[in-house]
Amino acid sequence: MDLRLIAFYLPQFHPIPENDEWWGKGFTEWTNVTKATPLFRGHHQPNLPSDLGFYDLRVPEVRASQAELAGNAGIEGFCYWHYWFGNGKKLLQRPLEEVVKSKEPGFPFCVAWANETWTGRWHGLDSKILQEQVYPGREDIEAHFDYLLDAFSDDRYMRVNGKPIFTIYHPELVVDLELRCKIFRELATKHGLGGMYILGYSDSRILDPNENHLDGLVYSGFSQARLQSRQQLGRLSLKRNINRLRYLVEGYPVNVFDYKSASKAWLDYPEFEFEYFPVVFPNWDNSPRCGKDSVIVTGSTPELFETHLHEAGKKVIERSPDKRIVFIKSWNEWAEGNYLEPDRKFGHGYLDAVRRVRFPGAEN
Repeated sequence: MDLRLIAFYLPQFHPIPENDEWWGKGFTEWTNVTKATPLFRGHHQPNLPSDLGFYDLRVPEVRASQAELAGNAGIEGFCYWHYWFGNGKKLLQRPLEEVVKSKEPGFPFCVAWANETWTGRWHGLDSKILQEQVYPGREDIEAHFDYLLDAFSDDRYMRVNGKPIFTIYHPELVVDLELRCKIFRELATKHGLGGMYILGYSDSRILDPNENHLDGLVYSGFSQARLQSRQQLGRLSLKRNINRLRYLVEGYPVNVFDYKSASKAWLDYPEFEFEYFPVVFPNWDNSPRCGKDSVIVTGSTPELFETHLHEAGKKVIERSPDKRIVFIKSWNEWAEGNYLEPDRKFGHGYLDAVRRVRFPGAEN
């Protein structure tokens, strides 16, 4: 591929005791996905898998099939969401641990630390705290690095400038961010990794990595669609006003956008002066979790996603090959409606779209 495509990967497709307690025995991401229903005429729900079925990520063959599908489409690797809440508390760690320990599948990967408190709001309920994110200090930072060391040291682990990539989802929430980045880099150097390439993730908030002890920014621009619908005239604004009227009359969700307009808004930002990497979305519809309070994008097709991905690629294609990175959100976020895995509506359509994106003349 001309681009380095990295797809975020959700591990919540196997039961854990905490989810059993909070949501009922056997809860996984499929629980909400299969309960989804259309909220208005033309709303496509539920979105259901085809080739891989309702898989369980404890099964090695499932992980191997995912890697094969992704690799054949030209995706370089997965970025596993990683949940470290402080004081050694982890959740949903089993898939990544087994990938690292077993050395299978032989598919590149990296890690993104999803450093946020879990509340009921994540599944459309109240804001009751289920699992709090805390930052206990140096000892916990060192323990966090030690836990990830086997992953960082793996030959499959993705790198920039020879350094392992580590993404922090909410860098603005990390109370000891400077110390944490310093310790991670020092320990990585000590263990022969050449340091760390630490990225922050931002959803439309301009966060200069040079002022936040980071090496770069993963910039999604996702909220641009909602911001534009509220602040200026145009197709998104008109659509929102119509939605608000229909909400009052018939309970129609307010935040419904068409993909063609939303995908343009997601990339509607200037070239930053600092190092950043764009994020693209195959689609978005988190109504399986949040019902009428969700953000719903309609009209996505593989062809429109191909255009979206190509536009994002244009932002990075002139860089050195090591830094031509575009993040895809996501590989398998089924309850948010952003996934590349084959489904019953489009089959392999989105994977085929990824495969078609090329930049003739790009230097390797």
